[in-house]
Amino acid sequence: MRTLIVGSGFVGRAVADRLARAGERPVLASRRPPQHAPAPWTPLDVTDPASCARVLADTAAEQVVLVHGPSDVTWCDRHPDEAMAGHETAARNMRAAAGDRRLVLISTDNVFDGSRPDCAEATPTAPPNAYGRAKLAAEQVFAGHAAATVLRVSLVYGWESADSVKWLNFFAACAHRLLAGEPVAVPHDQWTTPVLVDDVAAVTAAVLAARDVPLLHLGGPDRISRADWALLIAAELGVDPGLVVAEPRAAGRYAGRPENTCLTSTLLSRLPATAGVPVRGVREAARLLVAAGVRAAR
Repeated sequence: MRTLIVGSGFVGRAVADRLARAGERPVLASRRPPQHAPAPWTPLDVTDPASCARVLADTAAEQVVLVHGPSDVTWCDRHPDEAMAGHETAARNMRAAAGDRRLVLISTDNVFDGSRPDCAEATPTAPPNAYGRAKLAAEQVFAGHAAATVLRVSLVYGWESADSVKWLNFFAACAHRLLAGEPVAVPHDQWTTPVLVDDVAAVTAAVLAARDVPLLHLGGPDRISRADWALLIAAELGVDPGLVVAEPRAAGRYAGRPENTCLTSTLLSRLPATAGVPVRGVREAARLLVAAGVRAAR
């Protein structure tokens, strides 16, 4: 199966790697070539309708995964028009070009305002920031599309090397700073349900094979504050927990995040396609990541 993955960042590369290892034929597409690509790459300006049509024709893709657009909440708040174009306009272009191809859009927990400690598929949306508004607009492009699934994903994490060209995910950023003996300032009042990137890739691959699933949530099994998560990472690394500095989210770069960015699902464990896919907790995942990545990088 030929799969076009629109977006070649952290999640897009993980999905491509998962599909390639399963014998599929993924192609990554983005403005710039990715680091350490696990699959062929092709240039794509997803805000250009002609570019979308050309790439679909050239790759002969039979299905599409959309992991596109800016995801830095602070940047999106400062550039709301660009954020909307990077998500909603891009989704509209790809829907028009894709026709009846299978489509999976990776969305976010930021479509909720953070007033609830958990949000399931039926929870009403209320995006509190420009990133959430842009993602919700992209979701609405696919409303009623019989071949499309919106997969909302909570905070994704995993191991990344320190030379990443973009900002690192929360786990990797904490690990690199803690290993260097540097303090990590993190909010004690912002909670999430983190989900390991390998599990995101596994669920995405499973959802591609499913039908009649317009909306699905994917969050990890643990609801945890960023400060407590950083302390857990420090403990697994065997470094001084005093390096973790808990602060209010309003004091730092998380000011634009909702109090809760947490997802639960009423469907994930019941759907035949996803019922058998494990979604690991933060402690188990930290042990795996430290063993496989952090220690090897020392």
